[in-house]
Amino acid sequence: MPTWNADQYLKFEDERTQPCRDLVARVSLPHVWKAIDLGCGPGNSTKVLAERWSDAQITGLDDSPSMIEEARREQPQHHWIVQDITHWAEKPSSETFDLVFSNAALQWVPDHASLFPKLFARVATGGAFAVQIPCNLNAPAHESMREISPGMRVREWHAHTSDFYYDLLVPYSTRLNMWETEYIHVLPNAEAIVEWYKGSGLRPFLESFDTDSDRAQFLAEYLKRIRAVYPPRPDGNVLFSFRRLFWVAYR
Repeated sequence: MPTWNADQYLKFEDERTQPCRDLVARVSLPHVWKAIDLGCGPGNSTKVLAERWSDAQITGLDDSPSMIEEARREQPQHHWIVQDITHWAEKPSSETFDLVFSNAALQWVPDHASLFPKLFARVATGGAFAVQIPCNLNAPAHESMREISPGMRVREWHAHTSDFYYDLLVPYSTRLNMWETEYIHVLPNAEAIVEWYKGSGLRPFLESFDTDSDRAQFLAEYLKRIRAVYPPRPDGNVLFSFRRLFWVAYR
């Protein structure tokens, strides 16, 4: 059975890291002494945090051992934890962080209404809870996944509207900034879109199959649909739109 793969994920490292850079740039904290990167993956987001706050003690947390192994190999100076975000949030602890950060990870975690106040409780006074999640669940690429797998129960994204997160977070916040950005990635062909999602959104679908042949058949049908909804431009490239929701909530 396939598992989360750092090499596959990092095939589009620049594109996946840009939203993280945009989020970090909007965090108005001149000093961060302790930070935690929830769902840090292979550490590309953690590296951005370290570039901004070079003196910070940074912890990276992810439930994928292979992702943490890659992160630890590349950045041994940080503290790395293999753990589920929900388990971390629910574990009794008095430890707080100047920055609780998550880039493109919390969409995989259910029950945001219950989880997010627990995450915010780990923010020190004067600190921030900074998050980016994809909000393109109804984009053609995702609709195609569901259309060719009717009845298949998979771990899909958990993402709500901006007003849901506003109502949830504003009672705990001294200030709350929210915004959405639609990134238009220029990719060489439809196959690149499939490769993109093989490192993220397609994983639960691929993991649900028992054999490589079933996975190959699924991917062939998915590529066929992607070619139809993302046609090449006159220069041969395809335009891959990806919308993301951001917020920085200050405690």
